Amino acid sequence: MRRERQDGGEHARPRVAPLPLAADELHVWVANLDREADVVARLRGVLSDDERDRADRFRFDYLTARFVVGRGLLRLLLARYLGTKAVDVEFCYGEYGKPFLAGPGPWFNLSHSGPVALIAVSAIAELGVDVELIDPSFAAGRIPERFFSAREVQSLRSLPAALQPRAFLSCWTRKEAFIKARGDGLSLPLDTFDVTLAPGEPAALLRTEWSVTEPGEWSLADLSDPGGRYAAAVAARSRCWRLVQRAAEQVVNEQIAIQEE
Repeated sequence: MRRERQDGGEHARPRVAPLPLAADELHVWVANLDREADVVARLRGVLSDDERDRADRFRFDYLTARFVVGRGLLRLLLARYLGTKAVDVEFCYGEYGKPFLAGPGPWFNLSHSGPVALIAVSAIAELGVDVELIDPSFAAGRIPERFFSAREVQSLRSLPAALQPRAFLSCWTRKEAFIKARGDGLSLPLDTFDVTLAPGEPAALLRTEWSVTEPGEWSLADLSDPGGRYAAAVAARSRCWRLVQRAAEQVVNEQIAIQEE
C-alpha cells in the first residue's frame, strides 16, 4: 500500500545537512552486522525502548547483536537523509508489519541474511529489498514446486543442475523484494506472479495474476554479490530510477559520533 507523504506536523529540527537523494536515484547500502562489542553498545543507544525489547527476545547473543546493528544502522542512515538525530526517527507499521516513517521522508526497506544486510532508500517509490546467503541445498527437493509458479518451475528445472541453486535464489529474492515493496507480507502467494530467474536474464516482473498492467509499473534489479556470497534483489514501483550502491561503513563511524554529540 502506497504511503501518503505529508508536509505538515511537528518534526525534529535538523542538526546536520541531509544526505542528498535525487528523485531518480535508489540507494542501496551494504552492511556487515557482525561488529565489535563497543559498536553494538553504541548503536543500542539509538534504538527505541521497543526495539531494545525486541532485541533482547532473541535466544542467542549474536542474533541480538545483529538485530541491534541492523536497526541501529537503519536509524543512522535515515537520520542522515532527514538531517536529524537517529533517536528522533519515528516509525509506523503497515497492516503486515512493514515499517515506514511517521513523518515526511524517504521510502526504505531492510533485509538481512546471516551477517549481511542491505538497506534500500528511495525518495519517490515504494520499494523492497531481499538478500539470502548462497546455500546449494535451497534448490533441492520440491521447494520450488511448492512455492513458485508453473512457469518459474519450468524455467528453473530446464537449467543444468549446477546452475539451479543460484537461479532458485535469484527467483526467491526477486519475489520477496516485490512482496516487501507491496507490503503484502505472507498474504500474497508466491505462485501468483512470475519473475525472471535464468542466469544472464535481467531481473524483471513478468506477470501478476491480479493485473495485466501492474508488471509495467515495476522495476527490479539484481544486487547479488559478484563473489558469490549472497543473492539479492531490489524492487521499486517506478520505471525511472538509477541504482546507487554504497558501503554503510562510509557513514557508520561519522554518524555514531554525530549522534553522541
